[in-house]
Amino acid sequence: MKDAWFPTLNAQRLTVKGQPALPFVLPAAGRQAKIPSVAVPPFAPTNALPHPTPAIVAQDAVRRLPRWALIALCLSYVLPGYIGRAPWKNADILSFGHMLALAHAPWPAWLHPTLDGAAPDSGALLPYWLGALALQWAPGWMAPDFAVRIPFVLLLGITLAATWHATYHLAQHRGAQPVAFAFGGEAPPAEYARALADASLLALLATLGLAQLSHETTPALAQLACASLIYFGLAALRLGAWPAWAALALGLPGLALSGAASTALIWAAMALLGLLAAPQEEMERGPRLRALLLLALIAAACALLATLLGLPRWPIDLPLRPGDWRTLARLFLWFTWPVWPLALWTLWRWRCQLLQIRSHRHLGLPVMMALVPIITTALTHASDRALLIALPALATLAAFALPTFKRGAAAFIDWFTVLFFTGWAIAIWVIWLSLHTGIPAKPAANVARLAPGFTPIFQWPALAAALAGTLAWIALARWRTGRHRTALWKSLVLPAAGATLCWLLLMTLWLPGLDYARSVAPQMAKIQRIIGQPPCVQTLGLGTAQLVGARFHGGWQTVPLTQDAPQCPWLLAGVNAKPAFEASSQASNWTLQQRVGHPTDANDTLLIYRRKSATDMLPVQ
Repeated sequence: MKDAWFPTLNAQRLTVKGQPALPFVLPAAGRQAKIPSVAVPPFAPTNALPHPTPAIVAQDAVRRLPRWALIALCLSYVLPGYIGRAPWKNADILSFGHMLALAHAPWPAWLHPTLDGAAPDSGALLPYWLGALALQWAPGWMAPDFAVRIPFVLLLGITLAATWHATYHLAQHRGAQPVAFAFGGEAPPAEYARALADASLLALLATLGLAQLSHETTPALAQLACASLIYFGLAALRLGAWPAWAALALGLPGLALSGAASTALIWAAMALLGLLAAPQEEMERGPRLRALLLLALIAAACALLATLLGLPRWPIDLPLRPGDWRTLARLFLWFTWPVWPLALWTLWRWRCQLLQIRSHRHLGLPVMMALVPIITTALTHASDRALLIALPALATLAAFALPTFKRGAAAFIDWFTVLFFTGWAIAIWVIWLSLHTGIPAKPAANVARLAPGFTPIFQWPALAAALAGTLAWIALARWRTGRHRTALWKSLVLPAAGATLCWLLLMTLWLPGLDYARSVAPQMAKIQRIIGQPPCVQTLGLGTAQLVGARFHGGWQTVPLTQDAPQCPWLLAGVNAKPAFEASSQASNWTLQQRVGHPTDANDTLLIYRRKSATDMLPVQ
């Protein structure tokens, strides 16, 4: 019985070129067998890292996501919302008004843009410059509201590309690499980094807070694009390549010129401290000194630019009341969904590396880039527009959660996503069918109650795009849930595609209704039917967005009501200005003709006055 085999196990540990590899369980005989060392090249010098990586990724898990599919998904997300809609109130049409004013202003006025004497609230310059240049260069046949959106389409594309490349460089860091297998078969570094970059881009597209703000011509999108360039520049900084420095040289001043000078300077200071505290093996002394010098020069130029132009800083306003904290919590929950649960999971699973964050820049950089806007959102009234620039870094953190997922968690995400977005898509289609066919009747009745006077508009191109997107979603859901796929990015394909589908359906099937509810065009069309096209219209108590709407949609030359103003036949007044106006001496020259409210906003009502001396005007029917 001495040489008999017994079912007892004895754990032996193989060695790979002097380094410990994965433990293997081997049967034990009466005498211990000698286990020879296996000469398999290791995946990474794991003995140089203070903590092991929690990522275990096989080679077949980093299969390539087809580029045509990724590009088609990005185009389906970017283009809807920029094509075929009117400027929405309030920030969208307000920015459009500044661009219209700058396009016809002399060059010195571009340094201090104003609209009817009011400067932009955000202190931004760059987005208005881009829109004004687009108006000047646009051909005559192009609508002005579409021309100003062309630079912002490019800004959103820059955001997506910079996020992908930033994650790609961070995933190639040695601390981010997965566990090395003793006999090979682990994911190659480049393919692993590409899979995580694809996943971060999918996570960004799936984020709920990105949809509306990224399709407006406001400073928020310019800030997002510049923040993404800074993120990419810092991620690739240790390579010393010119794209990284070009991104920093454009991103930091651009962020300051977009109204977030404080955030740009804080990021630059933290990047300088990160270079000083980085381990010696990360960067040699010569390249480190050059990087410090160049980054300091860019930061100094950014600070000088902000000082000379007098760009404002966000005032600190702590949320002291319990209601403020509840509002802030709801904002974080919905605006960053679904990346925030994945980002928290990343911080938990990679917590050992967080203790040595100086040596793990793949975690330190996105944490730094996300923490600054999160704190800014909590301490100021900037709300969702300040939180927007944290999304690229949060998307990277969400991608690093995927190598640590178990199969059950991935399956839960898939089925939840399929049910959630399919339900929303069905609801959008049912309401559209109800508006055009009357079946079922209740959704159409609800729309008539919420938007009185709205008439549905049938558009064949919109229907074709919606059908194509819906069929693509059905095919993708069937592919993902039908047979298990081992790709690392698989858990974020359905969230990104579902968010893109719902946005596509809203911007095609529901676009006429959304334009009717969110633009001032219907209100100005009612006023135009009353006053026609007079040579000028005097105004009193109108907001800046209302003035822009009167000039763009109505086509009128607006003149403030003053003693020495030209005598226009019509006066548009805000409802809040009525008591003071009727108590003044000028009220005797005007007769109230009609009140015109916004179809979906009871607080947005304009009063139409007719000058008593204008005898040439026809009576209002």
